[in-house]
Amino acid sequence: MEKSVRTVFGRHESEKIIERSRFLTYSAHVESEEEARAFVAEIRSKHSLATHVCYAFISDKTGNLQRFSDDGEPQGTAGVPILEVLKSKKLFETAVAVVRYFGGIKLGAGGLVRAYSSSAAENLDGADIRILEMCREYLIEVDYTGIDGVQKYLSTHPCSLLSTDYGEKVCFNIAVKKVEAEAFVSELVDYMQGRVEIESGEEYYAPFKE
Repeated sequence: MEKSVRTVFGRHESEKIIERSRFLTYSAHVESEEEARAFVAEIRSKHSLATHVCYAFISDKTGNLQRFSDDGEPQGTAGVPILEVLKSKKLFETAVAVVRYFGGIKLGAGGLVRAYSSSAAENLDGADIRILEMCREYLIEVDYTGIDGVQKYLSTHPCSLLSTDYGEKVCFNIAVKKVEAEAFVSELVDYMQGRVEIESGEEYYAPFKE
């Protein structure tokens, strides 16, 4: 069975000042190494005068594709701490870039680790986190006399109504979590006393709030 995946949904930006150094942190949802590197390149371009642009990302659903960079900071003081925050929060398909504008006061190795860790953690605490779940689409076809019944069922069961088409019959296009799909369909047929036609569609990951 496909695993549920915890990820950042959309983008989030945060800022903090530590010993006069300015730390700007950006997080984003990414679905490949190419997307992650494009995100980092975009941040670098936006902050071309920054002292460092350090980052880490886990860009797949399994946690196998991990990358990080200290970008000139002492080895192990930036990229790895950011990556460890991603791991501790069990986030996948997520990239974090921390931009530093040096303020003139050296932080030391321990101070840098704390600065980059806390910048990443605080940013992700404020980000929109979603759970990606494998879903299955269904096309539900019913006579006009059955519209109210189907609408009532859909409104009282967990699903996403994607579209409604009014033709010779009424067609509801919906998405249901795959783990709940069999029970959902079986109960709908019973509820409608068989007066409904259901066609199974494609499967894909869709985001749900925690």
